[in-house]
Amino acid sequence: MRARFDPNNDVIKLCMSGMNLEDKGNFEEALKMFQNAWKEATGDYERFIASYHLACRQKSITEKLNWLETSLQCAKNINDDDVKSAYPTLYKKIAQCYEELDDLNSAKHNYELAEYYQGSPTDPGPFYHGTKADLKAGDFLTPGGLSNYKAGLKMNHIYFTANINGAALAAALAQGEGEGRIYFVEPTGEFENDPNVTDKKFPGNLTRSYRSKEPLRIIGEVTGWGKLTPTEKGKWREKVSKNQGEIIN
Repeated sequence: MRARFDPNNDVIKLCMSGMNLEDKGNFEEALKMFQNAWKEATGDYERFIASYHLACRQKSITEKLNWLETSLQCAKNINDDDVKSAYPTLYKKIAQCYEELDDLNSAKHNYELAEYYQGSPTDPGPFYHGTKADLKAGDFLTPGGLSNYKAGLKMNHIYFTANINGAALAAALAQGEGEGRIYFVEPTGEFENDPNVTDKKFPGNLTRSYRSKEPLRIIGEVTGWGKLTPTEKGKWREKVSKNQGEIIN
């Protein structure tokens, strides 16, 4: 079964707990969380994430390099659109390690690989958009709506994702009354990785979240998807209300 970024995954939850502990200054307990994430990881996707976080917490450049190369190898074992966006980040961090170790040839080679994999997304989809709007096939979604994450902010882009879990969250948090809906959408122009999530807590754009200044065409509605419970919605709304970070618009 294809691995996708899922905030309910045990390894991802351990990594999130580790980052939350770091935010509170509890670095020793945080490191234990990342070590536990590595111990709990059972496949390449989980190992890719856990080893990346362990790499970022190493004081030794050699150990950091070893963990980064482990993360990269796990990602390459998967080699699909769920992880390809992390390649530039991993190669760049590996290059920086070689630079610190005075291995300039290896540093140059990895910088070149980071540049090679950098560029516009090539994700083929399918793509989803979560909302409370009542739409039908052939309708268009355009930029200019209000943000679900910051009151009163008019968005310059229209957002969508190739991860249905992300669309379900967007549907739950969307402005308006009624039940959340998820639609299959088709970009009508160029799109880019969402900078609000790319290379933030995780490498690359693991949630496969994108945005465009061009409209999205509705091509159908998703049915039978798992909706958030009222308790889950409440927890996410609390997280959003506490998040004072700037939205890249």
